[in-house]
Amino acid sequence: MNIMSSVSLPAGALNEAMERIGAVIESETAALREMRVVDLQDFNNRKSRGLLDLMRAVRALDGGRLDEVTASRLQALRAKLETNQAALAMHLSAAKEITTLVAQTIRDSESDGTYSNRVPALDKSPW
Repeated sequence: MNIMSSVSLPAGALNEAMERIGAVIESETAALREMRVVDLQDFNNRKSRGLLDLMRAVRALDGGRLDEVTASRLQALRAKLETNQAALAMHLSAAKEITTLVAQTIRDSESDGTYSNRVPALDKSPW
């Protein structure tokens, strides 16, 4: 006979789900900070699956209270998410900056200068 309380089994599933999604988040954050090539779609898929597992585990609690260990792990997961959000925001900002520079370079290369505010350099050759 299982002597665990009805809350401990769902709490165990919740802790496992938090551990799995936390590992994915830490991995993505580390890759972004180390400026490694990152498959954001893969990380997004893995985080979505983790969120689904997390939501199922929360529903299984059926309104039960969290023990201190589980509540502490939930706070740790929240901190990981905030760190991940900051890393993703920095990555997105850098991508936008690069996109802007590339777009400007393309516009400049396609323009013949007819409508620009810049004065063309005088050709100093005698021909």
